[in-house]
Amino acid sequence: MTGRLDAARLYTALDAERAARELSWRQLAAEAGVSASLVSRMGNGHRPDLDGFIALVQWLGLPAETFMVWPEGLRDKHSRPSLEAQLAPLLRAEEELSESDQQHVLDVVGMTLRHMRARNKGD
Repeated sequence: MTGRLDAARLYTALDAERAARELSWRQLAAEAGVSASLVSRMGNGHRPDLDGFIALVQWLGLPAETFMVWPEGLRDKHSRPSLEAQLAPLLRAEEELSESDQQHVLDVVGMTLRHMRARNKGD
């Protein structure tokens, strides 16, 4: 096995986006193109089938990897994309932010992370 789906993380992201859009679970399911019973089962700890997973991830607009759990040693910290790399496409998709605003957020996050990493190396 190369990785697993973190269904709880997916459900949490769906719930947060559902609340942000002020939707019911039925409305979320309809918009995503999945059955209401699928999201209900997920609320009870079940995992979606592949087609349901794809539809829900597309509805969220997040990469599928966001919801993967990697076995120990398979994916070390050097093969994982940096937080900046993960944030960049999310910021680029945000239509309310200008390019300069997007870059500013990335610069601030990058500066903060570099500061934290330097401080942690000194500990």
